[in-house]
Amino acid sequence: MATRQTPTLLELFRETPAKSALLTVGPLALAVGQLLNGYLNGVSPLIAVGFAVAMIGFAVVATRHHAAEHRLARLEATLEREVGLEETV
Repeated sequence: MATRQTPTLLELFRETPAKSALLTVGPLALAVGQLLNGYLNGVSPLIAVGFAVAMIGFAVVATRHHAAEHRLARLEATLEREVGLEETV
């Protein structure tokens, strides 16, 4: 029976560190920066918090999509190995 193994965040950072950082750390840093910017410049908290929530949502969705791409690549590599083994037998 096949099991669904979602790669951990650590696995994603180990395999593709730059892409993982851009999709997880980047939006979170923008959210924190915008909250700080809004506080320091007197911008309405509603705008700053709204942007921060949107960036956190983006980070979650983008990271899950990145994990799905990683799972698919592993599945395709496994399938290619199995098909290659069957052809040689």
